Amino acid sequence: MAVESRALELPLRAAVFDLDGTLIDSEPRNRVMWRKLFASHGVPHDEELIASFAGRRGLEVLRDLQHMFPGRTAEELFEEAISYESLPGMPPPEPVPGAVELVRSLADAGLPLAVVTSGQRAYAEGLLAVLGIRDLLDIVLTAGDVATGKPHPEGYLAAARDLGVPPAEAIGFEDAPAGVAAVKAAGMTCVGITTTQPAMALAAADHVVADLKEVNVAPGPALSVPASGARP
Repeated sequence: MAVESRALELPLRAAVFDLDGTLIDSEPRNRVMWRKLFASHGVPHDEELIASFAGRRGLEVLRDLQHMFPGRTAEELFEEAISYESLPGMPPPEPVPGAVELVRSLADAGLPLAVVTSGQRAYAEGLLAVLGIRDLLDIVLTAGDVATGKPHPEGYLAAARDLGVPPAEAIGFEDAPAGVAAVKAAGMTCVGITTTQPAMALAAADHVVADLKEVNVAPGPALSVPASGARP
């Protein structure tokens, strides 16, 4: 992978990735699922409300919104929503540009790698199988592996601990504000990816890129990111 001529090099000892919207573009499908859930119960919703699910554990968001669904539990609503995944015509998940190549390059450089996702275990393992990178990851932390989901840093702190790397020496990749907040609260450098959110929504990230084609592995090892994406 070629290094950009105007780039910053970020030393690192480990890389930790979100999954949805960061490694795989499943957000269009997920948003259809949430819209169908609201529509099936006749509950008014807008794009801001649907976007609030991004980066968070769906069950936690539904508990916050349970008052909008009288007589239904958050668990029932969540099971209904995920049942829509298999409906005909649902948008298929696609790799985020550059994601598979970056993970492979990092693995080739001998760096410990983890995924921290708000998705359930079976869901996450299925998407990683689509990407073909599961065997390159040392750790996959899912919604059921933490007591508190993003924006709480528990998942990222656990990943750093299990990888044996201080959080300050790891870089986390996220596409949603809740995920960026979790990475920063864990003490990691954060690279935000604008696959699902505008750059302004990721303003708390240290660096913002359009996709993972803009991130390269440099000698050191280090990550090379566009200088224009650095946050003051």
